[in-house]
Amino acid sequence: MYLKRKADDFLLNWKRTSAHLPLIIRGARQVGKTETIRHFSRANYRNLVEINFVENPQFKRIAEEGFGAESVIRLISRMEPSFRFEPGKTLIFFDEIQEFPEITTSLKFFKTDGRFDVICSGSLLGIQRKRIESHSVGYKTDYVMRSFDFEEFLWAAGYLDDLADDLLAHMLAARAFSGAELEKYFSLFMDYILLGGMPAVLSRYAERKTFEGSLEIQRQLLLDYQEDIQKYAEGLDQSKILSVFNSIPPQLAKENKKFQFNKVAKGARSREYFGCVQWLLDAGVVSICHCLNFPALPLKGNYDETKYKLYLADTGLLVAMLDEEAAADLRNNQNLGVYKGALYENFVAEALSKAGYDLYYYRKNTSTLEEDFFVRTADSLIPVEVKAGNTVSKSLRTLIASDDYPEIREGIKFARANIGRTDTITTFPYFCSFLLKRYLEQRPSSAR
Repeated sequence: MYLKRKADDFLLNWKRTSAHLPLIIRGARQVGKTETIRHFSRANYRNLVEINFVENPQFKRIAEEGFGAESVIRLISRMEPSFRFEPGKTLIFFDEIQEFPEITTSLKFFKTDGRFDVICSGSLLGIQRKRIESHSVGYKTDYVMRSFDFEEFLWAAGYLDDLADDLLAHMLAARAFSGAELEKYFSLFMDYILLGGMPAVLSRYAERKTFEGSLEIQRQLLLDYQEDIQKYAEGLDQSKILSVFNSIPPQLAKENKKFQFNKVAKGARSREYFGCVQWLLDAGVVSICHCLNFPALPLKGNYDETKYKLYLADTGLLVAMLDEEAAADLRNNQNLGVYKGALYENFVAEALSKAGYDLYYYRKNTSTLEEDFFVRTADSLIPVEVKAGNTVSKSLRTLIASDDYPEIREGIKFARANIGRTDTITTFPYFCSFLLKRYLEQRPSSAR
């Protein structure tokens, strides 16, 4: 059963764009890249020429006579005569290109040739990503796929597009949900916290309408990530990468969520480990939230490169990484325990990142002033707070009221609460965070 993805619309628009460039779809492993491309191909092409460089490494020989489109096609057809190459009706799909990054050199020639659409996909890890960029610069379009966001999860659970439209309408009107609505949406939210957005997990959930096998699948995915580290982390200490990755859940559970390398290993220093963090970022399995030097625009470049928080790119995998006792309590009693703040904050970080936001936070060294996230509009900076309860922190009120921060005139709080608004602070339930960008773009001017 194919589950609808937002990438479906992107791919269709890509095909409809005249003179489109070859496409490279990248992202963490097993987020649904291959199945999405196959689904797109079945609906839009007569022929699919799919070459997987992991399953069929012999196809690395297709560039033996050069990277020109004609010679590559000739060698592909010689090695697999069943493939059909009809101009205008054929998609050539190079999968797992991290195993053979040199194939991306052919993209410029396929673009010049113009007879066939070409999509490449893979988990662009470590040095392979840099090689792919150098081979294909100027002759490709990039698209990043991630695991299912909360809206895609709702589709998988059987809800239609109009549910997100209804949630957004409540947000725009600052109209509270009824008790029954709030209970239903928080129940779906907790399901997503436990399941996350990995396709293998959600496919099982969509078919059986139970959580059967979800934890086992998640733990296998984590083992697969560890295998990737051992296979692709060239020139880096693989054990250090694993230590950084495994340190994320306990560090998020602490009051100060800044990532601290001395919690990874005694005496560890940032300069010894940042290459490991960068590898995990490139692999798409974590997100980074930079600490602003000062809460003011612009955001890019206005941060301390040595201070940041790390989040799991998929909250369901974060749950699967918890210790056995915490994971069992969460699944059986929905008791989040010491990880409550971490899971809520990771969920919002994931939602903001998947909506296209870069992540920033602020923590003032000389006081208790701190804020979880910041987003911007055309002319203002908006602090975003994630609360385990339904209180408002002193920091949020200070940022809004102080003359020291003239670009901050309002704040947004996500909590286990209904929609509400004061003069300067708007409260939304956690499950609305995936709509924040749309809300800020569409809200009436009177709410700004």
